[in-house]
Amino acid sequence: MTAGLGEDDDGAQARRAARGDERAFSTLMRRHKSSLHAFARRHVGDPEAAHEVVQESFVAAWKALDRYDPARPFGAWMRAIVLNKCRDRGRRLLVRRLILGERSIDAPGAPDPADPTPGPEAASLRAEQLSRLEAAIARLPDQLKEPLILTYLEGYSQQDAAAFLGVSVKTIETRAYRARKRLADWLVDS
Repeated sequence: MTAGLGEDDDGAQARRAARGDERAFSTLMRRHKSSLHAFARRHVGDPEAAHEVVQESFVAAWKALDRYDPARPFGAWMRAIVLNKCRDRGRRLLVRRLILGERSIDAPGAPDPADPTPGPEAASLRAEQLSRLEAAIARLPDQLKEPLILTYLEGYSQQDAAAFLGVSVKTIETRAYRARKRLADWLVDS
């Protein structure tokens, strides 16, 4: 989400932040933290880990503001940083699992299923299904997970997702299809 054009738009805020204006950067954080958290959560499958990823991303963005091009959407720039932090986290977890021998989805760092909350049975069932879906998405390899998240969950066009990930539109289409198929297979089997 970006503000209207003028002194309050993301580009103007980012220029002020690059000159050291912490309030301008706080404004950018407020504008984007919710959508970035949802983006990260879809990638890592865990709200707490997503919060950590977003925090790390904002720290990285603050340090790299001099490299931000205000002509580009700030949200897209931040998503690229968040995506890189998610990938970094995935690599760290993989190394940890390989070293410690923890290869199961139940290993530390794997998404925990949502605790059932009191309430109507339908809401509980929906929360359980959502938790299973998020855990399954988190299990996908990055090359399948990223196109799926960008196109189906974040609403980007296949063209935008292709440009964002540096691959062809056909690659996005194929990988998103494979991701959906794999998810369907996993969710039917469980």
